[in-house]
Amino acid sequence: MKIIIGGAGSVGASIIGYLTQGSNDIVVIDSNSKNLDEISGTWDVRPILGSVSHPETLKNANAANTDLLLSVTDSDEVNIVACQLAHTLFNIPEKIARLDNEEFLSPDWAELYNDSDAPIDLIISPDISIATAIYNLIKLPGALESLSLCDDKLKLVGLRCNRKCPLIKTPLSQLSLLAPELDVSFVNLIRNGSSFIPRDEDILDEGDEVYFLVEKNKLYDAIHAFDMDKPMVERVVIFGGSRIALHLAKKLERDDNILSVKIIEGDAAAARRLAKHLNTTSVINGNLMNDAIIQEAGIENADVAVSITESDKDNMLFPLLAGSLGATSTISLINSRAYTNLLNAPENVWVDRSSVTISHILKEIRKARIVKAHSLGRGFGEIWEVKVGETSKLLEKKLSALKLPPNSKICALYRNETVSFPLPQEKIGLNDRLVVYVGADAVKKAEKLFS
Repeated sequence: MKIIIGGAGSVGASIIGYLTQGSNDIVVIDSNSKNLDEISGTWDVRPILGSVSHPETLKNANAANTDLLLSVTDSDEVNIVACQLAHTLFNIPEKIARLDNEEFLSPDWAELYNDSDAPIDLIISPDISIATAIYNLIKLPGALESLSLCDDKLKLVGLRCNRKCPLIKTPLSQLSLLAPELDVSFVNLIRNGSSFIPRDEDILDEGDEVYFLVEKNKLYDAIHAFDMDKPMVERVVIFGGSRIALHLAKKLERDDNILSVKIIEGDAAAARRLAKHLNTTSVINGNLMNDAIIQEAGIENADVAVSITESDKDNMLFPLLAGSLGATSTISLINSRAYTNLLNAPENVWVDRSSVTISHILKEIRKARIVKAHSLGRGFGEIWEVKVGETSKLLEKKLSALKLPPNSKICALYRNETVSFPLPQEKIGLNDRLVVYVGADAVKKAEKLFS
């Protein structure tokens, strides 16, 4: 696929790092030469200095022969104009724009985005998506991942097995003997930095990161079985005053269970802007790594501390510092996958910017009938919700007859608004939705099967 990406900042870099894993021909446009140098020095892309909203720049990028435009600069207006030019002058078939301003995202103006006015096929808002992902983790304390599937009837949850977990050292096939209430479908397991689909004879070890599907109404039974019950979060401290912090704080202010939200921001002007747009959140201007400032924020009383700065180094150091000062739990944003092998605080929950951002465009770039798709943290694999249509070659086939590629698995079936974990002899019906785990090395073969 020939792709133009406008914007080589943190959002653009997170998308580029993912798309370069496939057989894509990528051109990156940015007005900042430093950003382009970093991108082209890391990945095999063609850099072009200029604005993605200028016709001549798009012409130089060979826009007339491009399949997809992703305009993800920091300017909503630039991204809208880029999509307009891509449509009107170069007839690019697929156009995705990053829009962060709530004015552009208001449902009141939804009819604006069409081929006649603002020809945008898909709008993504990475900062809002990351804030939502972090909020979901705050609402499920201790989880590494918390995603909704199948019209919110099914949850994908990631947990880290600690030494107190009663299920470790027991084969998966025998877990029901220890925990009869546990009714889940295991998706994948990460052990010592490697990912694999667990089999019935496999056992859980201390430190394993296990990902499973569970019906929403049985979620807390599963959490209890793993002995991961934690008190509800009431007090939150946020490090870094980015737009992610703003969106997260707004969500927390609307949550009746949250008693206190505090944000620490080093830049005085940014701190004032945050305070202007928030109601009950306390904004503290000060050095993020200063012990006195952190203690002023009441870190020792916080149920969770969140670090969402633009600096991965600060976000990596943060859980160690916050933990030493009494924070109960910590969540950190990782902006670049270059740092994922250096994560040195195993008890911290890491949020991968790339995985969250790319999840919102997977549906558009995968050659399959995907209703919803998610990239699991650190890029080990993807979860697809695939709808079976009238022309599907899967109709009336037994699950056992599907020639699934290695490192992939049918994990659940959604039929007539009911979720099940089907047996191999189950036949696939019209309008069924299959929840499929696809390992990173199985994507191309899985696309062919589910196209």
